[in-house]
Order: sequence, then structure tokens, then C-alpha cells
Amino acid sequence: MAKRPRVLTAEDHPDVAKAVSRVLSLDCDVVGNVADGDAVLEAAQRLQPDVIVLDLHLPNVNGVEACRQITQWNPQAKVIVFTAMNDPDVRQRCFEVGASAFVSKMSGDGDDLLTTIQRLCSDHS
Repeated sequence: MAKRPRVLTAEDHPDVAKAVSRVLSLDCDVVGNVADGDAVLEAAQRLQPDVIVLDLHLPNVNGVEACRQITQWNPQAKVIVFTAMNDPDVRQRCFEVGASAFVSKMSGDGDDLLTTIQRLCSDHS
């Protein structure tokens, strides 16, 4: 049996956070859910998840800056930017600071996010 990816989520909208955790928990071990940028930086270091699912619009430290800091101290970190924003410049900036993937919240059912997590974890196993 394949190892379940350990996932940390950073989402400041409680309903979205619950829905994401519910979908991911079917195939992943959700090791933490945080609601702001400072908390995701602390939790990423403390929990050492396989994947970090990161919203762009977080209080205190935004998602782009959080991604930059996480991948700076852990270049192997798999950070998925999960956002409703579909601006090509923002997308490019996320990849420039180390994001592994960029997934739209508008896909609806969470399958895109789960598929991306599975792909990233199998690519690096």
C-alpha cells in the first residue's frame, strides 16, 4: 500500500478549509489546517508535511511570500498554490518563488487538487 501524503493546508475561509480537509482526508493525512501566513510558516517547519496547500490571500504573510520563505529553507518542499485568482502574472510569480503547482479553486470538486498532490508525491517518491 502506498504511503499517504502528509498535507498541511493554509486557508483563511473556514468553510473552504473544512471542504478541502474533507476531500483530502480521503487519500491524504491532513496534519494541520492553519488560517494565516505566520501560522503556515511555523507549522511547515514543525510538521514537515509532504505537501503544503497554500491560499494566496492569507492574513499577516501572503501566500507568495509564504511560498518563497518555505521553499527557501526547504527547496524540496512541495507547495501547491490553491486560489480563485487566475492572473497569469501571479501564477508566474508563484512558480518563480518555488511553487510546485498552481490549482484553481474554481474546479469545484477537489479532484484537481487531489490529483496534483498524488502526482507531486509520486514524482518525488
